Amino acid sequence: MPTQSILSEVFYKSYGPETRTLAQEDDCSIYKVDNETGEGVMTRYPVLPGMELLYNDIHMTIVHADQNKPPYEDVMEINHCREGRFECEFSDGGAVYLGVGDLAVNMLTHTTRDSWFPLSHYHGISVVIDLRAAQDTLRQISQVFACKEINLYQLRDRLCGGNTCFIIRATDAIQHIFSELYAAPSTIRSEYCKLKVLELLLFLNSADLPARREKRTYVTRTQADTIRQIRAYLVEHLDRRITLPELSERFNIPLTAMKQNFKTVYGDTIGAYIQSYRMQKAMWLLLETDQSIVEIAGQVGYQNASKFSEVFRQFAGATPTEYRKIPRPIGAESVRLEWKKD
Repeated sequence: MPTQSILSEVFYKSYGPETRTLAQEDDCSIYKVDNETGEGVMTRYPVLPGMELLYNDIHMTIVHADQNKPPYEDVMEINHCREGRFECEFSDGGAVYLGVGDLAVNMLTHTTRDSWFPLSHYHGISVVIDLRAAQDTLRQISQVFACKEINLYQLRDRLCGGNTCFIIRATDAIQHIFSELYAAPSTIRSEYCKLKVLELLLFLNSADLPARREKRTYVTRTQADTIRQIRAYLVEHLDRRITLPELSERFNIPLTAMKQNFKTVYGDTIGAYIQSYRMQKAMWLLLETDQSIVEIAGQVGYQNASKFSEVFRQFAGATPTEYRKIPRPIGAESVRLEWKKD
């Protein structure tokens, strides 16, 4: 099968039947996926033969993959998270999470299932490589520039041996690579991607990289589902102060495991996550309703309006009264949509 057909098949199998094309040109294609949890836009660039790059702008909780997606033995996927959080669920029931600045390298023989976005918000880049076709491309480049050829199969074995997913925190070098990709003007982005993907492969090929592998906690599908139920319960009862032992007992999960798994899934402790959620909900209520500050404080779990105002000021940089008078901030629309879903 021609390489472009393989990469196209990988793309459509990963994003599933909910994907539709918004625009398509020789150097760029734009796709949209939506379902009951929100929507996402993917901008896809062919980089070099056997390589393509995608910008992912996701505002949804889950993307349903084609459930008949086969394993692809010679296809590598590199993911970088710029904002939000991304859950990669594997067919064996395990899952691993990418937070801000994280980089993951995975072979698509390590079959993934649906893609989850625990914060309903994700911006990142994916680089997808067909090893056979891309190796020919790298061989030609090495001959033209009289430089050492990057061996993608050796790279695969070093980073993803044993069918594992390789994850590291972004170093200054890799942050430099991706920050420039995010900032590249659209007029030169297609050509710029070629240089930056080659730079990325050179970085991944560095001899000491495997030693930087970050140990990540895996959670099972059942554990992740329980954590999502806990989060939903907390959001549904935002006006109540629910203790961790109460949650542990209600959802029949050991306290320590509950705390560890929640931080793995949502990237923060239960207390810090729900505190932030309360304040963001209060911000929305202040902007979108005429409710009094006392009423809003009660809705987000504060019986004492003075205490609520103090915590809100620390979070938002203004008291609730001051915040209500400020013109709608950039990004308020995305917050409003999240509260609609919840």
